[in-house]
Amino acid sequence: MFKTLKNAIKSPDIRKRLLYTLLLIVIFRFGCYVTVPGVDALALENITSGSGTSLSNLIDIISGGAFSNLSIFAMSITPYITASIVIQLLGMVIPSLERAIKEGGEEGKAKVNRYTKMLTLVLAFVEAMGLYLTYSNAYQGYGVFVNPGFGTAFLFVISLIAGTALLMWLGEQITNKGIGNGISMIIFIGIISSLPQAVSLLYNLIVVDAAFNTTGLIMALAIIAGAILLVSGVVFVQEAERRVPVQYAKKVVGRKMYGGQNTHIPLKLAMAGVIPVIFASSFLTFPAMIIPMFNANIATSTGFWATIYKFSMSTSTAQFGIGYTIANAIVYLLLIVGFTYFYTYATFNPAEVANNIKKNGGFIPGIRAGKPTADYLSSIMKKLTLFGGIFLSIIAILPMLLSFTGLNISFGGTSILIVVGVALELVQQLESRLVMRHYKGFLE
Repeated sequence: MFKTLKNAIKSPDIRKRLLYTLLLIVIFRFGCYVTVPGVDALALENITSGSGTSLSNLIDIISGGAFSNLSIFAMSITPYITASIVIQLLGMVIPSLERAIKEGGEEGKAKVNRYTKMLTLVLAFVEAMGLYLTYSNAYQGYGVFVNPGFGTAFLFVISLIAGTALLMWLGEQITNKGIGNGISMIIFIGIISSLPQAVSLLYNLIVVDAAFNTTGLIMALAIIAGAILLVSGVVFVQEAERRVPVQYAKKVVGRKMYGGQNTHIPLKLAMAGVIPVIFASSFLTFPAMIIPMFNANIATSTGFWATIYKFSMSTSTAQFGIGYTIANAIVYLLLIVGFTYFYTYATFNPAEVANNIKKNGGFIPGIRAGKPTADYLSSIMKKLTLFGGIFLSIIAILPMLLSFTGLNISFGGTSILIVVGVALELVQQLESRLVMRHYKGFLE
């Protein structure tokens, strides 16, 4: 990895791309501290300090602290991610959109990108309105909004939508003129920006009131060892794959013989990546985002909707009781496993792969072409998907387990999963660019 970075810095073209990416990252981090117009930043800090609710932890860490600061980047790039997922799912039921996604090409990509941006703006408007109503209803007595009314609401919503649109543009620029994977890079930077806070937390465990704490040192060392093991496990699962051998028969065309080669189908162990976790967390926390718009005192109320709200808010804290947290954890795990199966089979169709193998004159050794091949691939995918779903569930449940120890560590398993995945993609991008630059032709 370090050798790849060293070689990338030596290359003038890649160095220019790295510097351009760094400039856009600085703009992103600067925007995370530009508060939305019409908001009293001091009053907001007094309200949000120490809250640590599960609803805002994941969003805040992905946005690089912009959510708790209520900056123009408070919604981060999540509306774009949601829109991309929705477009992919709609492609399964809308034939014209399915053709645009599968055929690819410049025209198809431009059409899908245009639809995604339009849907992103719609979702950003809905989410911005939800944030405005939530803060104005729940915290009106604290003076968060300097001048509540239509003018403040207009500036608030427009600023958040503009912030999301700017992040989309930054992501595109990083992808086209930077080192690639712009959207993932923005999420990556947002997450690792909380590392100093995590280091400060470990230091406070070791040093309490200017005195050395042996128990805190042991706990800090255990957290560091657990993080190393977690990163190692994530790297292993992200890189692991099941290689299904495929053999193609020989064909004679004229005086030449084609085919006869042996290859394989790489089936990733965690093909769905972190998408099921994002799906499940969004689905589970949705009531907690909507209900406070209509009842500012829902947290202290009783009844059906109060129970749903407390259940939804107990993802990573036991503030409403251990019963809510345990029930929430069980539903959360089931949702992750279910969404893992759903997304995996939405992106990988065993019948389609088997049909393509048959058309090209290939076969899996020991398996007949056609439906037996599809059944064979499907049986492998069921086992891999089950393991991937359980692995994602364990990773996602770690913040809940840590909450019982009294540690408020928002940089949990989901964040590590995203960081490791993006870091691996970044190294692969740099390696591919280095290979393209230093590739030697057959005549050299």
